[in-house]
Amino acid sequence: MEQNAQTDTESRYHYNVVRRAIEVIDGADEPLTLDALASEMGMSPAHFQRVFSRWVGVSPKRYQQYLTLGHAKSLLADRFTMLEAAQSSGLSGSGRLHDLFLRWEAMSPGEYAKGGANLTIYWGWFDSPFGLALVMGTDKGICGVGFAAEMGEDWAMQDLVRRWPQATFVEDPMRLRPWVLAAFGAEDDALKEAPLYLIGAPFQIKVWEALLRIPSGHVTTYSEIAGSIGNPRAVRAVGTAVGRNPISWLIPCHRALRKSGALGGYHWGLPVKRALLAYESARIEA
Repeated sequence: MEQNAQTDTESRYHYNVVRRAIEVIDGADEPLTLDALASEMGMSPAHFQRVFSRWVGVSPKRYQQYLTLGHAKSLLADRFTMLEAAQSSGLSGSGRLHDLFLRWEAMSPGEYAKGGANLTIYWGWFDSPFGLALVMGTDKGICGVGFAAEMGEDWAMQDLVRRWPQATFVEDPMRLRPWVLAAFGAEDDALKEAPLYLIGAPFQIKVWEALLRIPSGHVTTYSEIAGSIGNPRAVRAVGTAVGRNPISWLIPCHRALRKSGALGGYHWGLPVKRALLAYESARIEA
């Protein structure tokens, strides 16, 4: 038990190191040296390099190259996914994410119309490589993931709670913790699965299903999503549904870009979207 507590403390510490490093890198006007980053983290260069590379998959120097404003355009050129082709070939973002299998099920339209009535949703705050994350879940799986780095904790909490106004919300981070460790790629041999529970209107769920077909480290466009769900003219509606995705990161709305290569919007702030894309690019290279 003592060893598990020590491992948990170390994992939280390393998450915070990576989170702070990403914040510093993202806020810098020019690339930072390894020595400068390590000094900012209060660590030796060698130790910081090991911790960062373990969680991100590449060195801090390489990671910084993925945070450039032109990275989204290069992703469209090199890692664009046609969703219908991805589905027919079995290449699916829901099949492999950080070597974890995501299984999911959706709430029925009738249940959704009740606004979460008779539904208990557990919640807790967790450290992640992208800042403090608010995670919510039912007995069936994770139903909400939001990030507070740009918007703040109160805003993130209100945003998720008001999506299911009739639900009962219970703070219980320990109930969610195994799923969260799996969701953010922590090493936990006891759990290889992060179940999801999609709570949304039928059209929204169709869009979120399409997002789950985008492989990690790849991107697609809003118009491609619209075409893949059989409604090519519904680009604006697709954009709205992408923005209403309650399970950030795991349902990868950050992988949807504009045709021009512009990032488009992101519900939790564009700096977070850039960090998510950079993180995945780094890991797929590794």
